[in-house]
Amino acid sequence: MTLFRKIIFASILLLPLFALSQSEEELIKWSADKKLQWKDYLSEPDNNSDAAASTSTRIGFEYHIRDNNLTYTLSCNFSKTRSWGRHKNAYILSHEQGHFDIAEIFTRKLAKALSEYKFKTSSYKNDLKKIYTDTMQDKEKFQQQYDNETDYSRNNEKQAEWLKKIEGMLAALKSFSDY
Repeated sequence: MTLFRKIIFASILLLPLFALSQSEEELIKWSADKKLQWKDYLSEPDNNSDAAASTSTRIGFEYHIRDNNLTYTLSCNFSKTRSWGRHKNAYILSHEQGHFDIAEIFTRKLAKALSEYKFKTSSYKNDLKKIYTDTMQDKEKFQQQYDNETDYSRNNEKQAEWLKKIEGMLAALKSFSDY
């Protein structure tokens, strides 16, 4: 077994250990059928923040190379223990759900980018890192734009517009939801 194959093999064996570092009970997988509830927000509010709430999401990306073929697994999760709510009402919760839905949009965008990627033995590590990094940077910019334009949900008209926009984007990327 070559050194390269040993490294890939060791990486594949260690990936499940990293995945186990976060309890399944701590994470909520994104689902069109399950919306967030305030009881999902387990962390204490940040006393240094004036935000009404904070939603922590995580987009997971694992890949494997076998016989020069790329396979991958993606996940979009909400972190219960890193998310908190100070002012808990339905309106603010819908804004926070918007953040989770945006994470799902960018998970689907990542799935789309990966489905279009042409595997290259010589550069796949850098290529995949760039695809992931670029997608995450775009997600963070989009999340910030959402907060800025809605004034953190305080602009009711913009908030309603954004929720429709998010719903439309989820629908437009539905073909990439089976990641």
